[in-house]
Amino acid sequence: MTEYVVLLTGDEKAWEAASPAEQAAMYDQHGEFSRLLEERGHRITGGAQLDSSRTARVVRPSGDGTVLTEGPYVESVEQLGGFYVVESDDLDDLLELCAILARTGDTVEVRACLAAPE
Repeated sequence: MTEYVVLLTGDEKAWEAASPAEQAAMYDQHGEFSRLLEERGHRITGGAQLDSSRTARVVRPSGDGTVLTEGPYVESVEQLGGFYVVESDDLDDLLELCAILARTGDTVEVRACLAAPE
């Protein structure tokens, strides 16, 4: 099986402004995504909802050392809000199921994970 990371990018302010009922409806979409993945032979092996980008710390190279800064690396309305790690033999079906997550308003990006060099 190939391992894929499903990246969820969206508007944090829209999420924070959503009512509890609206947030629950979005979580229901994630539940449907997870249920259908399992039914169709895919396997979720990891993932998480991420805290606000306001809590991020960034370590980047600077000269001969590194610099630690607070906040997101790039100012943007859309931020990475979460991810799934999914094992699958059927990328087309995985992409079809990702449309369920896109119904929440998030952009969904799917990338294959590369094996570590030996």
